[in-house]
Amino acid sequence: MQHLLTETQNPASSSIDSVPTENMLRIISAADQQVATAVERVIPHIALAVDRIADRLQTGGRLFYLGAGTSGRLGVLDASECPPTFNSPPDLVQGIIAGGDRALRTSIEGAEDDPDQGRQDLIAHGFSTGDALVGIAASGRTPYVLGGIAHARSIGALTIGVSCTPGSELAHASEIAITPLPGPEILTGSTRMRAGTATKLVLNMISTGVMVRLGYVYGNLMVNVQPTNVKLTDRARRIIASIAGVSYDEASRLLSEAGSVRTAVLMHRCGLSRSEAESKLAEAHGRLRFALGE
Repeated sequence: MQHLLTETQNPASSSIDSVPTENMLRIISAADQQVATAVERVIPHIALAVDRIADRLQTGGRLFYLGAGTSGRLGVLDASECPPTFNSPPDLVQGIIAGGDRALRTSIEGAEDDPDQGRQDLIAHGFSTGDALVGIAASGRTPYVLGGIAHARSIGALTIGVSCTPGSELAHASEIAITPLPGPEILTGSTRMRAGTATKLVLNMISTGVMVRLGYVYGNLMVNVQPTNVKLTDRARRIIASIAGVSYDEASRLLSEAGSVRTAVLMHRCGLSRSEAESKLAEAHGRLRFALGE
């Protein structure tokens, strides 16, 4: 363990407990500023993962995140944000954490040490050949994650390993390795910090990139947003007004008539009825840009 990058002592923070609070926070901030650069270096690997995952999802597959501790929590967080952000089906992106949902709030010691449990948890969630698995482990050596990756590869599923340690077991075990190297933690071994931030950035890119490739956005607008509360209804109206080039009041009328942002835009831009617009969207597999002939 002491040879892992995530377990190495950071000389920049060796006296962090003896400096004024503002200096302490500047040490942390300076270290965090290096994280984005580390992630930028692995963008080609992230891009490959996005395209391969999108291919799977376009043919009925699903995306799973698998991790333990901080890594598992970040996977569950990213998965849980997809339905409200993109109105994706609840089971399209799933997060699994060692120890189950209780581990989201309470540390479950030893849960990460059982490789067979990773396999069993995937099976329990119906993981299959057409799916994609992103195994997440800052150290790249978590048995629970390695067990899940081994099972996924054995059945022909797509495997992606996200770790923050060069040449890790996870990187070698996965079809696609994403290995940002943010460096030693400010608190030695506390991977919820720099490694956690790097992982969060990578997962943001993966889920957002996949949803963009699947047509869940138009430009940088979330056209799949569902008007289920006041804030989201206002956002839906503003999106319609922006794309369709109409007033806010007209956008409100279109939304009421159409029931969704994409249908409303198509109805206005193409002079279609609601049913005609919905059929056109279905033919374009939900991609508004394709439905508009762009």
